[in-house]
Amino acid sequence: MSKEIKVPAVGESITEVTVGQWFKKDGDQVEMDEVLCELESDKATFELPAEAAGTLRIKAEEGDTLEIGAVICVIDESTNSVVTDTNKPSESEGKKENNSAKSTGEVKEMVVPTVGESITEVTLANWIKADGDYVELDEIIAEVDSDKATFELPAEGSGILRHVAQEGDTLEIGGLICKIEIMEGKPAETSAESKTESPASTSASPSKESYATGHASPAASKILAEKGIKPEEVKGTGKDGRITKEDAENAQKKAAAPAKEEKKESAPAQEAVRVPGSREEKREKMSSLRRTVSRRLVSVKNETAMLTTFNEVNMQPIMDLRSKYKELFKEKHGVGLGFMSFFTKAVCVALQEWPAVNAKIDGNEIVYHDFCDISIAVSAPKGLVVPVIRNAEGMSFDQIEKEVVRLATKARDNKLSIEEMTGGTFTITNGGVFGSMMSTPIINAPQSAILGMHNIVQRPMAVNGEVKILPMMYVALSYDHRIIDGRESVSFLVRVKQLLEEPERLLFGV
Repeated sequence: MSKEIKVPAVGESITEVTVGQWFKKDGDQVEMDEVLCELESDKATFELPAEAAGTLRIKAEEGDTLEIGAVICVIDESTNSVVTDTNKPSESEGKKENNSAKSTGEVKEMVVPTVGESITEVTLANWIKADGDYVELDEIIAEVDSDKATFELPAEGSGILRHVAQEGDTLEIGGLICKIEIMEGKPAETSAESKTESPASTSASPSKESYATGHASPAASKILAEKGIKPEEVKGTGKDGRITKEDAENAQKKAAAPAKEEKKESAPAQEAVRVPGSREEKREKMSSLRRTVSRRLVSVKNETAMLTTFNEVNMQPIMDLRSKYKELFKEKHGVGLGFMSFFTKAVCVALQEWPAVNAKIDGNEIVYHDFCDISIAVSAPKGLVVPVIRNAEGMSFDQIEKEVVRLATKARDNKLSIEEMTGGTFTITNGGVFGSMMSTPIINAPQSAILGMHNIVQRPMAVNGEVKILPMMYVALSYDHRIIDGRESVSFLVRVKQLLEEPERLLFGV
């Protein structure tokens, strides 16, 4: 029986792909979900996994351009059982092979894989497996950081790991990261450990540690750091004693109090070391995320005619509306009613009335969007990220609030995907949560405008000839003057102010 593998649908606007590189040869035996090749579109690179186990028959060569749905290869499943049976020795033979691991002489060079269209380099965050360790095929051996996310690096063969790059090194895509000396069978020590699964050895097993023991995953590290818990205070239940996200979450309540006490005890010691008037310095390498953000911000300042216009908003009507309905809102929708949904709705209305603010420049053309994909700036542990709320113009208040919570949570856990951070037609950033009173936000290229929210301050205001104390917020719109004129930018911001000060307009569409 043969299984045809077709080019999958990889995006709404993508109609064809190019075969980039085959990882398997024609006639090779492949396993289910094993990566066969890379497919390149005009936007990104994708991996094609095997949909069955069997013998691979390649139908398209490297460099061929195929339409979505075209057959790229065939897997002959009928050969799978034969190969499995012939390759599967008796139990006693298997034990002999395990006990006598031999080097094949082959050395597998592992390079930094392609992790996204716009990512050109990564930083080696940490090695999960030590130099000289025996690793299995597809076992996670390291974690690498890009400017957008953290990725796990699986072993591409079974054998002895030899480090080439060190933790903290920055590598280009395709750069050599490590080598694996391919082995036939496991080393004797590994086999002995797997054999002795008796009660006696089970009781002794906790004392056997590997490199992964006590090592926290990226999500777990973030949770532990927030709670002030050290990894050594948490018992890992993952592979080889690794600390998982669930371990970190479960350890919060237990370890929170001791962590605080430890901080208090260590604080005086640190203060004692510091000498008044000392001129110590600390040098730290910039992360790939920080370098990319720096490069893009400088590029925007140099390549756009950026201006900022300001206005102020009386937040009293929104605050009254929230205090009146926030309990009912949360009870019905299961999410809090914040300011972001009001601002997002107001921005979407104004963008549709002033389409130039929602446009972008592409060469010598202006691209106008009839949809509102609103980017929201979120401060993540590794720096600023900007996930996107798609088609916000058609969403209700509760849908916007839920999407904001979902994206912000994934950002804090470093779990945002490339797709969730690309695109966007307009950005909202809220410096007010950090106490900012006024700022000039920088445009998020290739967008043409960004709205800055700030803190709410009680100020005396003249209302109908009387002085009243009102909760006021300054709002700032930075825009690219090449396609947005002063009339459009000021009118846009005035319209946003009007919708926020009279939020009932959002309900009636006036």
